Amino acid sequence: MSPTVFRYKKAKFYFFSREESRMHIHVLTPDGEAKFWMEPEIELAVTIHLKSKETNRLKKIIEEHQNEIVCAWKHQQDKR
Repeated sequence: MSPTVFRYKKAKFYFFSREESRMHIHVLTPDGEAKFWMEPEIELAVTIHLKSKETNRLKKIIEEHQNEIVCAWKHQQDKR
């Protein structure tokens, strides 16, 4: 199961349930995908087929939606 947290244009920001305990978010775009750590600070964990310009843009979107992502993460953890 991979609950979608939000969508931004053609990008889907989501979690994989029961993956790992460190807070993170996955992003799927038409060009590729990425995973970002949310703690201790937002940083790129892994990318597949995305250029650095695109990963930087995605990071900025994540920063803008940080509160929403953290709340969704905590809500998901409470459901376990």
